[in-house]
Amino acid sequence: MATTITLPNYINGEWCASNATEFLDVINPATTEVLAKVPLSTASEVNQATEVAVAAFVTWRRTPPTERVQYLFKLKNLLEENFEDLACTITQECGKTLAESKGEMRRAIENVEVACGIPMMMQGTNLEDIARGIDEMMIRQPLGVCAVIGPFNFPGMIPFWFMPYAIACGNTYIVKPSEKVPLTMQKIFQLLDEIGLPKGVINLVNGAKQAVDAILDHPQIRAISFVGSTPVAKYIYSRAAANGKRVQCQGGAKNPIIVLPDADMEMTRRIAADSAFGCAGQRCLAASIAITVGEARQSFTEAIAETAKKRVVGNGLEQGVEMGPVISIQSKERIEGLIQKGADSGATLIVDGRQPNILGYEKGYFVRPTILQNVDPASEVAKTEIFGPVLSLIHVNTIDEAIALVNSGQYGNMACLFTSSGAAARKFRYEAEAGNIGINIGVAAPMAFFPFSGWKDSFFGDLHGQGNHAVEFFTQTKVVVERWPSEWSRQF
Repeated sequence: MATTITLPNYINGEWCASNATEFLDVINPATTEVLAKVPLSTASEVNQATEVAVAAFVTWRRTPPTERVQYLFKLKNLLEENFEDLACTITQECGKTLAESKGEMRRAIENVEVACGIPMMMQGTNLEDIARGIDEMMIRQPLGVCAVIGPFNFPGMIPFWFMPYAIACGNTYIVKPSEKVPLTMQKIFQLLDEIGLPKGVINLVNGAKQAVDAILDHPQIRAISFVGSTPVAKYIYSRAAANGKRVQCQGGAKNPIIVLPDADMEMTRRIAADSAFGCAGQRCLAASIAITVGEARQSFTEAIAETAKKRVVGNGLEQGVEMGPVISIQSKERIEGLIQKGADSGATLIVDGRQPNILGYEKGYFVRPTILQNVDPASEVAKTEIFGPVLSLIHVNTIDEAIALVNSGQYGNMACLFTSSGAAARKFRYEAEAGNIGINIGVAAPMAFFPFSGWKDSFFGDLHGQGNHAVEFFTQTKVVVERWPSEWSRQF
């Protein structure tokens, strides 16, 4: 019987065994196979990583940005060369389909490509003669040691919303991956080890709450990025901000889509299904509420129900599978409990995905696509982030009612409209209170050169990940005002 490997940390350019006394199993959610054991590292290990990152920062910040991005060019090439293996690892530990894992890694690579533009993106501004003989300039300088606390649902992509920008700007970095899915980041750090970064520039510490709290409290960690649920985002934001750190925390979501009668129904049902059931609904841009307007009710309901019933569920590594499992038995039980609460509150279960029998994977953590009709907007199932393949249907009579319903929610991550009317589209994008807007798009995920926006309880902070927002977040501005009268300067 093969021995289960215990994952190491990566500190100061070296792989090192954790001194943790507690470990968790890393489980393939489709097969329930134990893939590895992950250590729950202690605060002392976070402190060790921080100390070496502080020391490395002294030299790294003085490395010209044109030299810093050369490491990212090397990393981009290695990610491309190992693309298939990384995607397979994501599927094994996270459960999503191989196609979804490949899409995730493509987005990660795009962020590395954008961060290679730091010599332009990090430039400041200047103006001569703000007063007679006085010049003024604004320059950008790195912060110091920064850290990311990663989620389970995108173990490859989400750290790349932050990490390449941070190190390109001259910061040093600590990655704390989700303890549920640490294998992808292990493989990425093996590639980072190959590119020859100076020791201490980038570090990996596995762990759970103790490691997180150590990151939040360490006085020499200057900035923290997080993606996860809203309750945890609030906790991390408040504790880190109280310690004087910069913080950007992406929280939960309850993303609505509006379907107007003039929408192309064939396109809409396909895109809506991909949004609601892609990644088994475990993404912060998954559609979870469909608001039908007027005559769209019957045609959309019939179309989406038929699509949900036909979706192929199974092991994401197998050809033809369209949806994999959820991450854990606890998630499966929570999702199925919320489905029951929806039915108990008066909703009609027109497609019930609970307790499926997936041939060959009977022990896996599967929930099939589920659709609840006539959901009460005030009910728990309409307000709670289910984070599973569950779509709730609500009907209204006008677009104004639909937009009002969108704006009444506590979250503001994404909202989408399906229509053939340009006037309706403009009205929606202007009035909808969400940071990411889709028009005939089911997953309004920004490209790497745009910020990943979020409003209300979907985001805590001021600057988002990716693009120019990331550069703003990982630098501090310094304004210099200079006067050099000729009588003060050496004459040549």
